Amino acid sequence: MQFDVVIVGGGHGGAAQAAQLRQRGFTGSLAIITAEPELPYERPPLSKEYLAGEKSFERMLLRPPAFWAERAVEVMTGTRVTAVDAAAHLLETTAGAISYGQLVWAAGGDPRKLSCPGHELPGLHAIRTRADVDALKADLKPESRVLVVGGGYIGLESAAVLSKLGHSVTVIEAMDRVLARVAGPELSAFYEAEHRAHGVEIVTGAGLASLAAAGDAKLATLTDGRQIVADVVIVGIGIVPAVEPLLAAGATGGNGVWVDDHCRTSLPDVFAIGDCALHANAFAGGAKIRLESVQNAADMAATVARAITGDPAPYHAVPWFWSNQYDLRLQTMGLSVGHDQTVLRGDPATRSFSLIYLKAGKVIALDCVNAARDYVQGKALVEKGVAVPVEALADTATLLKTWHPA
Repeated sequence: MQFDVVIVGGGHGGAAQAAQLRQRGFTGSLAIITAEPELPYERPPLSKEYLAGEKSFERMLLRPPAFWAERAVEVMTGTRVTAVDAAAHLLETTAGAISYGQLVWAAGGDPRKLSCPGHELPGLHAIRTRADVDALKADLKPESRVLVVGGGYIGLESAAVLSKLGHSVTVIEAMDRVLARVAGPELSAFYEAEHRAHGVEIVTGAGLASLAAAGDAKLATLTDGRQIVADVVIVGIGIVPAVEPLLAAGATGGNGVWVDDHCRTSLPDVFAIGDCALHANAFAGGAKIRLESVQNAADMAATVARAITGDPAPYHAVPWFWSNQYDLRLQTMGLSVGHDQTVLRGDPATRSFSLIYLKAGKVIALDCVNAARDYVQGKALVEKGVAVPVEALADTATLLKTWHPA
């Protein structure tokens, strides 16, 4: 098999890559290789509407099946890449050898697994693929006791859904607060209180020391000595970037694969995008980071599409994220890492407010809870690093767009 461009990964990045290449007039042969048996689909609903039974899988497809055929995109489902020969421009896959002109690696990552004693027990669940969530739903019985390991977005979103469905849910987080890696302490405290108000037990500052079988259930022992019996265990402790074949082929990287500002790896004719792409991000002060978001996957795909079609432009996009929990819609613009000041805009008691993060007096990020207007108007402030008086940021009567640069 031979294609002008091969895309490895059928998530948001891979699907966007194929679509944007065709949109920009690329007429060469094009293939998507995905290890999953399904056509490319949305992942964010997995821990929300799909887990809750509110959204069918068919409605999660990123494009209807006819889209790929009409645009002559070969989607090779159920196929894994086992090795990359960069010099020969050749992939070894479970479906045979595939030759490429240019390769776009959009493989994302695999759920990080537990390493404590008992990590090999059957029935530990991740939330990364449709199959993961189908297996989780099959294990849930009425009023199951659910232990969620990890207090990030995935853990809290699944906790919100399962508590609403009548299950007894405990979330444990090894750090001293939930959402510690992505939000400030004020937001963490708000979400901890919300989950507790909905009957979810939140345990912070305690990791998982071990798991043991306890009849049909599991006995979890925490690092602080307490014990929790659970019928179902969900592990949401991040991902391991799926880049082993690239690194084995000589690509520069480690926690992901390193890419330049056009998403090129150190291998010839090989790009990488999305969750697995380690890059210098302007909105993180130029630090090398991986961004696990739909925004990053789509914007990097646009960067690669331009490079391949001869109209290159460097990647420069404001990061954004969202999370739905209960009736709360959290929308984040920018990256709060390194902030030295936080401004509260609005009243958390009203369940509609924003936290605005500043560094050296300039706006670098916003966390907006049921405050879509702040989120939309805050983008320009983050993008341009605008200095706004703290009093004005705190005053909800003053629209953020007042401070947009001319």
